[in-house]
Amino acid sequence: MTSSKAILLFMIIIFTTSLKHFTVSSFEYEVGNTNGWVVPASNDSKIYNKWASDNRFRIGDTIHFKYQKDSVMLVTQEEYKQCNTTQPIFFANNGNTEFSFDRSGSYYFISGVSGHCEKGQKMIVRVLVEDTTPPGHSAGSTTKHGLSA
Repeated sequence: MTSSKAILLFMIIIFTTSLKHFTVSSFEYEVGNTNGWVVPASNDSKIYNKWASDNRFRIGDTIHFKYQKDSVMLVTQEEYKQCNTTQPIFFANNGNTEFSFDRSGSYYFISGVSGHCEKGQKMIVRVLVEDTTPPGHSAGSTTKHGLSA
């Protein structure tokens, strides 16, 4: 009887320890919520950057752009600042665009329709850095040689 209790206890410990490795792999976000990807009202030109800053994006997450007679472009930071649509990294104009994040860092999106970006139809999405610290180690721990890990 004692060995069966020990086995059961061992199985419970293994099961609960393995739970910390299960996480939700990704989320899908609707850009602009119910409004979608549209030219913002003149008094609300920061609406998309506010929406993006209210969310926490991770590698593997997807954003969904819903729009009519418009487009979405991924551009460089400099092209974002200038609303330059001449050399997009990514372009779509199908009205129903999904974009998945494959790295951490900043992503710069603008509308490809003339004048829309200047009116605030642009957005910066920041994707969080993955935590790669091994379990049991803190980011600020030191090695036996006194160097930061």
